[in-house]
Amino acid sequence: MDPISDALQKAGADTFVMYASSRDADMRYMTRFTTSDPFVYFKNGGGNGVIIVSQMETVRASRESPAAVMTRTQAGLPDILKTEKDPLRATARMIAGQAGKTVLVPPHFPVALAQALEEYCTIVVDNGTVLAMRAKKTRAEIQIMKRVQGFTQAAMGHAVSLIKKSTVKKGILHYKSKPLTSEYIRYAMHCMLLEQGCSAVDTIVSCGKDTAIPHMTGTGPLRANEPIIIDLFPVEDETGYYADMTRTLVKGEPSDEIREMYTALQEAKRLAISHIHPGVSGASLYQEVVDYFHDHGYHSDTRGFVHNLGHGVGLHIHEMPTVGPAGKALETGNVITIEPGLYYPKIGGVRLEDIGAVTAKGFTNFTKFSEELVV
Repeated sequence: MDPISDALQKAGADTFVMYASSRDADMRYMTRFTTSDPFVYFKNGGGNGVIIVSQMETVRASRESPAAVMTRTQAGLPDILKTEKDPLRATARMIAGQAGKTVLVPPHFPVALAQALEEYCTIVVDNGTVLAMRAKKTRAEIQIMKRVQGFTQAAMGHAVSLIKKSTVKKGILHYKSKPLTSEYIRYAMHCMLLEQGCSAVDTIVSCGKDTAIPHMTGTGPLRANEPIIIDLFPVEDETGYYADMTRTLVKGEPSDEIREMYTALQEAKRLAISHIHPGVSGASLYQEVVDYFHDHGYHSDTRGFVHNLGHGVGLHIHEMPTVGPAGKALETGNVITIEPGLYYPKIGGVRLEDIGAVTAKGFTNFTKFSEELVV
């Protein structure tokens, strides 16, 4: 029995229903159809389910989606609108006409639509079946993510090259006689990614004390002798899959504290990766790194190691499974990051992040990129 049919049986529901655009990762996963407008997906048995789309989208939907395609006309929406002028309530009636008496919906199902649908059906909220399905990648998904990681590494390599080629004037990095800024590094990486059909937002290029704030995106000129954290997580536009990686580097001479933190960081990453296998919990991997850092004099509260060790990646940049205190057993097919970091406001921060797949033999690391600190 497939997971959706199993969830329906456990919930005592007739039909699983989603209503969203393909910007919703669960909807894109289940339908493989891309559109900015919300549409209906339902599944009440075996097979790939059914999507209800406008007449103008039927040909494209049939090409893109493994689900059967139904037009809104075939689902009765024009006739419903003759007596029900409210579009939301009309959509609810259309869904009810296909769904049966009891409907299983995902946790993020639109509230107003659910309230309208309750006039016709009993609604049961699912506990994240599709989210769990997405956590275990197929070979095809893994190949896509390896490809995106390759593009990501090329863009990261370009950023590192720009920093290596820079000259130092009064403590500021310069490139082609102009200050080399966080904004320019982001722009350069994003341009490379666009050429490969990928896009990126919120890319982190932080420097100096800003590196002690894990998600500080960074702004202004980069400085010599201070840590620079680059965290890049683009998405491939055609498939919707993400990659993710982080590197820390210094142009010049890092402080002794940064060197020591970075050495501990590298060993913590190696330690975590060496213990990845199906069945190990994300929580235990996280705790191993916490213990390692504590043994080497680093904190894991409001300073030091202040975030999870990693996370799942797929159609979202952060998805299941968790590699942190709440992390459950990892499974073959999970694609996760391992990203220890250390952050001290008076010193700065360092972070390394690799991405790879959990396999029967352990961990296949997609990341093949230098960890060189000084450039």
